[in-house]
Amino acid sequence: MEKRAVFKSWWLPILFALPQILLILLFFYWPAIAVMKWAFTLEPPFGGVAEFVGLTNFDEVFADPFYWNSVAVSLIFALCGTCFTILVGLVLAIAVDRRLPGSGLFRFLYILPYAIAGPAAGMAFRFILSPERGLMASVNAAFPDFWNPAKYGAHALILVIVIFAWKWTGYTFIFLLAGLQSVPRTLTEAAAMDGAGPMRRAIDIQVPLLAPTLFFLLVIMMTEGFVGSDTFGIVHSTTGGGPNHGTEVMVFRIVDEAFKGLNYSGASAQSIVLIGLIMVFTFIQFRFIEKRVHYK
Repeated sequence: MEKRAVFKSWWLPILFALPQILLILLFFYWPAIAVMKWAFTLEPPFGGVAEFVGLTNFDEVFADPFYWNSVAVSLIFALCGTCFTILVGLVLAIAVDRRLPGSGLFRFLYILPYAIAGPAAGMAFRFILSPERGLMASVNAAFPDFWNPAKYGAHALILVIVIFAWKWTGYTFIFLLAGLQSVPRTLTEAAAMDGAGPMRRAIDIQVPLLAPTLFFLLVIMMTEGFVGSDTFGIVHSTTGGGPNHGTEVMVFRIVDEAFKGLNYSGASAQSIVLIGLIMVFTFIQFRFIEKRVHYK
């Protein structure tokens, strides 16, 4: 029988919890309340009395064509980045799960990129995939202007998606490998004895049993693609939102609007819209996709 820990004084558990409570109040509730207030007021950038303006900030946000461009870019980035990251992580997890020679070393190497900060990964790939001196230089020499993220927005968006996937593949790999290791070996061994190859076993047996893990990663990666600190860090250190707003995702535009444009009210309104968009996507995922997930 488990024994419960009982404190003799009421203030001792509060004292233990106080640092965490202060952190939550300081870095979550206080900013959230401030954003809600600023979204409906005209906040002076250098201090002063704020003027209540109602829904004016939202009207200005929705009337800005560059804002809708950032919404479209965020949707493409989140969807493509999520699918690519999960797909690559799944392939790597299946390969390691087969316990081929050297799989232990590859397991460590696959997880390693997750420990690298997003801005550092962005700076590294700026040089690795540079059109002048990087890996794509020889391709551009044969086919001029084939790859130029500094000139074409589509190329720049592909670049940040690749960096995001490289950074987060290790995260998806960890969960998918753990899920594969929970699949009974008897199922895959029986399928192998029936003549099913590795690809057929993965599609018919392993992937369906990974449905709960895949759904979890879908929700997490979509949220990370929209509001993750790595999303901002990668875009900021790699393209700066350009060229021609081609990589200006919503979270980057919010930070740029607030701290470079000093438009705190407009940025707050955009933040609320972004939170609402994430809630809608999460609802859709749980309402329609989770129905197809079969838990063990």
